[in-house]
Amino acid sequence: MNYAELLFPDFSLILIGYLICRFTPLNRPVWAQVEQLVYFLFFPVLLFQSIIRTPLDLGTASNLVGAAWTLGLGGIAMAYSVPYWPGLRGRVAARQHAASAQVAFRFNSFIGLALASKLAGTQGVAVIALLIGVSVPLMNIGAVWPMARHAQRGFLRELVRNPLIIGTASGLAANLLGWSIPVWLEPTVSRIGGTSLSLGLMAAGAGMQLGALNHAKLLGSALLLIRHLMMPLLALVLSHLFHLNPVQTTILLTFSALPTASSCYVLASRMGYDGAFVAALVTVSTLLGMASLPLALGVLRNW
Repeated sequence: MNYAELLFPDFSLILIGYLICRFTPLNRPVWAQVEQLVYFLFFPVLLFQSIIRTPLDLGTASNLVGAAWTLGLGGIAMAYSVPYWPGLRGRVAARQHAASAQVAFRFNSFIGLALASKLAGTQGVAVIALLIGVSVPLMNIGAVWPMARHAQRGFLRELVRNPLIIGTASGLAANLLGWSIPVWLEPTVSRIGGTSLSLGLMAAGAGMQLGALNHAKLLGSALLLIRHLMMPLLALVLSHLFHLNPVQTTILLTFSALPTASSCYVLASRMGYDGAFVAALVTVSTLLGMASLPLALGVLRNW
C-alpha cells in the first residue's frame, strides 16, 4: 500500500492553507472566522456522522473496547508524563505542554477509515468505527483537561461546552439507541463532513508557523515519538494481552500509528493557546505517518 499517496491529500491541503494565508488577501482574520465555523459546526457534525454510520455492538467486542481504552489511557499518560522525562524536567513550559499534549494521543479518523476499508473491507470499517466511537470521548477529555486547568477554567464547564465532545457523545448515544440519519438528510450531512475535513486542514496550514517548532523542539520531538513509535508498540502488546483476532489486531495497529488529528490545532487555537506550534506538529505528524504506518503494519504486525 502506498502510504505517501494516501497521506498526500491531507498534507497538500495543509500546504494550500499555508500558501493562501501567506500570499493572498485571505489572511489571518479570514481564517480565524473559518476556524470558528469548523470548530463549532463542521467538526461536530462530522464526528456525529462518523460514529453513527456503523452500528456498534459493545457486547460482542469487549476485548477490542478494552484494548482501545487501555491504548488511549496509555497514550494520555505518556503525553502527560513528558515534563518529567530525563532531560526534559524543568525545560517544558506548562502552557506549551497543555496545548500540545493532545498531539501524542489523538488521531486522524478520516485516514483511519480509508485505511481500514482498504485493509479489511467492511469488517475493517466496522472495527475502526467501534474504535473511533469509544476512543474519541476519552481522547477529547484528555485533550481538554490540561488546557482548562492551565487556563484556570472549570474543567466540567469546558467539557460540556466543547462542541467536539458534544458531537461525539451524541453520536455514540444515537448509535447505541439504534437511531440513524434520515436518508433525505444524509447528502447534506456528508457534504458538511467533507467540508470540515478540508477546511480544518487548510486552517491548520493557515495557522502554521514551522519556526514555532524551534520554541519547543524537545517537547515536540517527545510528543511525536509517543504518537508514531510508542503508541504502535503499546498496541502490539495490547493485541496479545486482549487476544484480538487478526482483523482486530491489524486495525488496532493501524489506529495506533495514524497521524494526529487535524482538529488539534483548532482546539488549541480556540482555547487561547499556541495554535501555530500545534499546527506545525500536525504537519510533521502527517509526514511521519508515512513511516509509522508501514512500521505498524509491516514490522510489528508480523511479530
